[in-house]
Amino acid sequence: MPLTSAAIAAEADPIPDAEHCYRAVQSRDRRFDGVFYTGVKTTGIYCRPSCPAVTPLRKNVTFYVTSAAAQRAGFRACRRCRPDLTPGSPQWDVRADVAGRAMRMIADGVVEREGVTGLAARAGYTPRHLNRVLTTQLGAGPLSLARAQRSHTARILIETTDMGLADVAFAAGFASVRQFNATVLEVYGATPSQLRHTRRPNQRTPSPGHVTVSLAVRQPFAAAGLLGFLGRRVVSGLEVCDGSTYARTLRLPTGPGTAWLTLHADRVECTLRLADLRDLAAAVERCRRLLDLDADPTAIDDQLAQDPALAPQVANRPGVRVPGHVDGFEMAVRAIIGQQISVAGARTVTGRLVCEYGEPLPGAEPLPDGAVAGGVPCAGDGALTRLFPTPDALAAADPGTLPMPRARGRALVRVAAAVAAGGEVVLDRSADRADVRAALLRLPGIGPWTADYIALRALGDPDVFLPTDLGVRQGMSRLGLAGGDRVAERWRPWRSYALMHVWRTGSEESEK
Repeated sequence: MPLTSAAIAAEADPIPDAEHCYRAVQSRDRRFDGVFYTGVKTTGIYCRPSCPAVTPLRKNVTFYVTSAAAQRAGFRACRRCRPDLTPGSPQWDVRADVAGRAMRMIADGVVEREGVTGLAARAGYTPRHLNRVLTTQLGAGPLSLARAQRSHTARILIETTDMGLADVAFAAGFASVRQFNATVLEVYGATPSQLRHTRRPNQRTPSPGHVTVSLAVRQPFAAAGLLGFLGRRVVSGLEVCDGSTYARTLRLPTGPGTAWLTLHADRVECTLRLADLRDLAAAVERCRRLLDLDADPTAIDDQLAQDPALAPQVANRPGVRVPGHVDGFEMAVRAIIGQQISVAGARTVTGRLVCEYGEPLPGAEPLPDGAVAGGVPCAGDGALTRLFPTPDALAAADPGTLPMPRARGRALVRVAAAVAAGGEVVLDRSADRADVRAALLRLPGIGPWTADYIALRALGDPDVFLPTDLGVRQGMSRLGLAGGDRVAERWRPWRSYALMHVWRTGSEESEK
């Protein structure tokens, strides 16, 4: 149905460059999917920019920066282009301000677990002020943003599992079945039962406890390089990797799980095994962070290609991603272990820590023939067997017994204690990156390289450069570049992506 005058009057402020958005809609440019959403007043539907339907007249459309803002204005999701399945907006993944940090926490399910009060406390604001900031910048408050995510999670469960609809409601984070039914009908224009009946007849039903999700990817996507980076660092018991699939264990808010990620040029097939399906949204978000799926490769490549030294590398490997991680503390531990040793050496030491201090994973995951665990080809069951150690477990360890130099062991235990203390060091993407770096540098044994590497991979900082890294020095030399930080200034704000090209040019075995 067309929007009523009351609904149109309640619209959030449209995004500033509406004419540029309309040109993107006219060209059906997929690069803008997830960057903004198009509300069509004559139909009451919101779409992604690349929707194949007939382009509406300019006077009949309004643009929104989030799907939640479009839903709040009274629009429902288009059944043809399915705008709820677009990649996440790159600006929320990159931005370090309160709106960007809040969006990353909402995507991780903080509102469902801790409420708006918990979200505001993590962001360092009162709930009222946070609501005002998000409504002003994003067109919707935290509850509306979380509601949009719950509806997306519900649709995945409806269409990919045989769970009862009441179970789907609570697994997706709804407080009641009535709320679930009303929200799905409002957002999708169909009841949960109708959505389930539209499932394709040949659609595979996952095994009990498993959910398969197709993760949207912006093009281009350098999948092979990303998989190679992760594959060289797999830790026995924790991770496995073969030529197309990377898998690992996950420590999620309400229980353990595993993720199997098969990388294609245009998508990532993600199969999750979860102890509690309420962790679905958090698991998907962590997989997206791991693979840097919400980056804007076109904008990044366009800028880096302007540098004559990097242009050939960008042309040969378009769509490079910066590998992230599923757990900030784990990444910090791996960074400390990796100080001044090879990738193979760091992997061995990390494996010993996981074996001694990590918890057993309930139920072993079967491995496909030819998969790799700890860099060794293997087959059979039980390759994914352990979770990464908790901060409490490593904080209680004796530094002298850890398989590393004593000074490095002390640094590792200190970082674990600071994270376990809850607030002294926060290693997730909700934190202010400058504050985290300063807090890390105050800890004995943590220098600029370690703090910056943690920011690069654990915090998702897009603008990190490591001038003292051996692989970086080798790569810069081979590119004929001198000056370190001075040269890297021209790559801002995408120095992290330039770093991946420089590392690849140098000796990859020097990467940490």
